[in-house]
Order: sequence, then structure tokens, then C-alpha cells
Amino acid sequence: MLNTNVLNINPETVCFIILKAKEFQAKEEVTFNEKIPDSEYEYDWSQILADHEDDLTYLEVKKVIEDLEPDQQVDLLTLMYIGRGDFDPNEWSAAHKEAKNNLAPNLTGYLLSKPLIAGYLEKGLEALGYTCQE
Repeated sequence: MLNTNVLNINPETVCFIILKAKEFQAKEEVTFNEKIPDSEYEYDWSQILADHEDDLTYLEVKKVIEDLEPDQQVDLLTLMYIGRGDFDPNEWSAAHKEAKNNLAPNLTGYLLSKPLIAGYLEKGLEALGYTCQE
């Protein structure tokens, strides 16, 4: 059985990040660099960083994520993996190890480059028995 007390990050912090991700993803008129990236990884980064570096919502969520301890950042990425279906909730340890090995230097940019990140994080929290509903 899954130990639901595995989170080092406060679920309320994750809910705040989810809310800000939804706000950020809902914005219109996003423009992207015309240079064609060499890989899917570069494509994700070019999309998230195109005209977003001074976006207030982006900066707000970036500050929150950068202020997290490294183990909390790993948990955030782990929640994405669980919510995206890469790992079953009972595979928390394996997902956590994968997240630790793949922690991006700019975690905010990496996460927000995923159009469905808010849903992934919500599903990850729900798999552990948490909800963002009041």
C-alpha cells in the first residue's frame, strides 16, 4: 500500500503552482521563436521562454519553485510523473528516483512547457489523497 506521507512539499504550495500554471496556460497571443529547434527538448524550452521571461504570472510561479528546497522540487517533478501516468502511485520511490536524476536546472520553464501540467499535478496530488478543492 502507498504511504501517502511521502511528500516533502506542502500540498497547498502545489495547489498554488497549479493555479498559476492554469493562469499562465490560459493566456492568449503567445508568440514563439521562428527558429526551428534541434530536439523536442529544445522545442519545449523555446515555447515556454518565448516572450514569457517578463510575464508576471511566470515570474510569480518561478519565485515559488526556486524557493523550494531541492527535495521539494524533486517531489514536484515526481507528482508530474505520477499524474501524467509515467508511474503508478505505488511506484513513488521509482518515480522519485527518476525525478531526482532528471531535475531540470530551470524547473519552472520545464514544467510550464507542458500544456497539461496543472492537470498532471492535480492528478498526482489526488493519487496521494490530496485535493486542491476547499
